[in-house]
Amino acid sequence: MQRIRLRYTKRGRLRFTSHRDFQRAFERALRRAEVPMAYSAGFTPHPKVSYANAAPTGTGSEAEYLEIALTAQRDPEKLKALLDESMPVGLDIIDAVEARTSGLAERLAASVWELRLDGVTVEEAARAADAFRAAETVEVQRRTKNGIRTFDAREAVASLEAADVPADRPGSAACAILRLVVRHVTPAVRPDDVLSGLRAVADLAPPVPAAVTRLAQGPFDEETGTVTDPLAPDREAVQAAPHSGAAGSAAATASAVEGSA
Repeated sequence: MQRIRLRYTKRGRLRFTSHRDFQRAFERALRRAEVPMAYSAGFTPHPKVSYANAAPTGTGSEAEYLEIALTAQRDPEKLKALLDESMPVGLDIIDAVEARTSGLAERLAASVWELRLDGVTVEEAARAADAFRAAETVEVQRRTKNGIRTFDAREAVASLEAADVPADRPGSAACAILRLVVRHVTPAVRPDDVLSGLRAVADLAPPVPAAVTRLAQGPFDEETGTVTDPLAPDREAVQAAPHSGAAGSAAATASAVEGSA
């Protein structure tokens, strides 16, 4: 069995698709691309697909991850191209690597988020970010199926900075960008929790909902404060042992036959 790890996006209007919507679209893409999927056992078998830390509905993302199990060897790059052609535009498959290591979900330790605040000046956003960072704790509330839950949104935020809108995204009205790195903790701290915290400590209330995009997720480097590529260990393992697995076994068998001849 071969395992392939994929990175995909949620862009444009498709940021409003739910995780279940994506699952349905992806399983259709697997059938269209004729991917030799492994299936679970039982009365109603399902393709073996493992999803890791999906972004909330309504948020865009450049860094969603999943893993699939195949019954036959496939080239990851060719598989990526076939699946991307079969997916709706906006749900794009942008990276693929053969899984040579374990623990992908555990590597997703933090996320980089971008919040576009229309109607907010960069000075207002910067003042709010300063107040948030200066606070020891920032208590926020979230409604759950078990009622209202209160928790600290400050501890999970490793960095929070304000910036103006980039030149490639001009706008006539005031608009600021918040860039934040959030550790994945329990309970999970989401971008909307940080916005609630900014409202609590600095009275920052954008006139329209923020456009939220996840730019990256992966291991968190405490020294540099950066989030690194979670697929890097698999790429390194492939480069170190490019002929391992089924292809390597076939090559070894062929070499043994030639040697005996």
